[in-house]
Amino acid sequence: MKITYTKRFKKNYKKFSEKDKGIIKKKIKLLSLNLMYPSLRTKKIKGTDGLFECSVNMDIRIIWTYYNNEIIIILDIGHHDILEKY
Repeated sequence: MKITYTKRFKKNYKKFSEKDKGIIKKKIKLLSLNLMYPSLRTKKIKGTDGLFECSVNMDIRIIWTYYNNEIIIILDIGHHDILEKY
């Protein structure tokens, strides 16, 4: 799948350490190859219409959605409490 990023994601991504950024890049690559790769722990966000989350690690989450079942739009990234925004 093709991946695109929102301005919010880009802004919040910059806040992470270089070590975390490397891990995040690897997880996004996995996401593009296999949405259900076990270490991503992908799931739909309860109470939302078409928003999903996956794990970078036990603390960092990526929020994303689909567009026309062809493109993954990565909306945001943050620590586990980011889910409260959605």
